Amino acid sequence: MAEENQTIDSSSDYDVTEQIGHLLRRATQRHTAIFQNNIGDPQLTAIQFVTLCALYDKGPSSQIELVEATAVDQATIRGIITRLKARGLVQLSTSDDDKRKVIISLSADGLTLIQSIIPKAQRISQLTVERLNPAEQVAIIYLLKKMSDDSGDEPS
Repeated sequence: MAEENQTIDSSSDYDVTEQIGHLLRRATQRHTAIFQNNIGDPQLTAIQFVTLCALYDKGPSSQIELVEATAVDQATIRGIITRLKARGLVQLSTSDDDKRKVIISLSADGLTLIQSIIPKAQRISQLTVERLNPAEQVAIIYLLKKMSDDSGDEPS
């Protein structure tokens, strides 16, 4: 029978600061800081912005449609919708087809806000990748899309 507690080789070359998860987290932290410093609305988080963008692009949507559009789980999207509603940026109504189904849509204030901050968001994206040359900028977007593609098999 194999020994359950294996000794970790202390001479291994594993450096956590060189690992993909650590580097992605650091890049995300940097992007989040750039977002907060440049979006112009201290109450708006990046995920709230993504939710507003989904509503702007797709129009009135159910909670499940927002989960699919934003890749945010159901419980989190519910909280985001609650906070956006409290700010008057979205409004809720019931579906004409199914009265149990809640439809979320941008309010007039939400539409005004999203239209005013999209140029800032474009600038935030530029600032996030400014250290990269044009070819690297294209490559990182391509690679991140490829890494986050859920259409393939689940990793083991």
